[in-house]
Amino acid sequence: MGLGYVRAEQAHVGATGVSMKLAARVEQVSPSMTLAIDAKAKAMKADGIDVCSFSAGEPDFDTPAHIVAAAQTALAEGKTRYGPAAGEPKLREAIAQKLQRDNSLCYGADNIAVTNGGKQSLFNLMLAVLEPGDEVIVPAPYWVSYPEMVKLAGATPVIVPTTLENQFKITPEQLRQAVTPHTKLFIFNSPSNPTGMVYTPDEVRAIAQVIVEQNIWVVADEIYEKILYGGVEHLSVGAVGPEIYERTIVSSGFAKTYAMTGWRIGFLAAPAPIIKAAAKIQGHSTSNVCTFSQYGAIAAYENSQDCVTTMLSAFAERRRFMLHSLQSMPGLSCPTPNGAFYMFPSIRDTGLSSLEFAERLLDYYQVAVIPGIAFGINDCIRLSYATDLETIKVGMERLSKFLHSL
Repeated sequence: MGLGYVRAEQAHVGATGVSMKLAARVEQVSPSMTLAIDAKAKAMKADGIDVCSFSAGEPDFDTPAHIVAAAQTALAEGKTRYGPAAGEPKLREAIAQKLQRDNSLCYGADNIAVTNGGKQSLFNLMLAVLEPGDEVIVPAPYWVSYPEMVKLAGATPVIVPTTLENQFKITPEQLRQAVTPHTKLFIFNSPSNPTGMVYTPDEVRAIAQVIVEQNIWVVADEIYEKILYGGVEHLSVGAVGPEIYERTIVSSGFAKTYAMTGWRIGFLAAPAPIIKAAAKIQGHSTSNVCTFSQYGAIAAYENSQDCVTTMLSAFAERRRFMLHSLQSMPGLSCPTPNGAFYMFPSIRDTGLSSLEFAERLLDYYQVAVIPGIAFGINDCIRLSYATDLETIKVGMERLSKFLHSL
């Protein structure tokens, strides 16, 4: 729907005098700034403007051929009908085996719900477990949808700011102090969007100790777990020990690791009662995930992982170039990310707010970045290097010119 259509529709409503009061929950939720800026950058490109976009967290690779072939075979075999709301049994089993093999998490197929992307896994979870009066601890910077999902479920997000000096990681003491009698859930994202930071195994163990001590639950968003650099280790928080395992829920998916963003395949792993509740919600909203897409996901887990290695090698090269460029620019302070495909430099020394910085950079230098305020931190910006190296080189030159103009 184009902007012109929206304006015409609004005029029509005004002319007839017909209107509907929107639900209060909608007023509490902010639109996705990442999607808005990405849409603006794409519109500028469509108008013939040469834009270097570092806004979207989407790998620029094609989905690996064997995954596409598996979905094509499923289509040819007529796997185009409704399926179980919680997912195809074979995919649920493949996910459970992956979690056992790679993450030391002893889930069975009954502990898995397949969802329309990782985003729906989190949304279903919030609706299934949260009520008005509940609190959810969300470290900032955070992925843009975390607090909005909490609000839509009627609960309250409790934002805990972290600092550049601490690599944007919440400390055990910060977590402990944020817990109240109303705390139900803690959202733990490592590797992180937007910062690219990865909690070390010792840091994960310290966080797990507080979760157990305070008797709260944790949802571990592990969508970027395979995108790691420099020998860094990812430890799933639920694998620390039996006590934390009992309080852990895992959200993940196929989009980032296998370049399957448009396929919309995610999953939730949790105790069976939570999975049944989430599947009940899905049964009354989207029903099953696209059936033949699920067979592509099965192939992603059951076949060679060489495609992951190939993409990771390209990400590593882009990361090295962008990090070196950012760390040499005046007015920026950029920590070294060890996972995902994001940089989160501080722009504190420029004196600009993150939104002003991003708007001026896009309007005058045709470089799209996401202002940190979208993630709860106003003196940083996020850049995605999930794009080709040539775009990164041109974009870094433009960003440098912009900084020197300030």
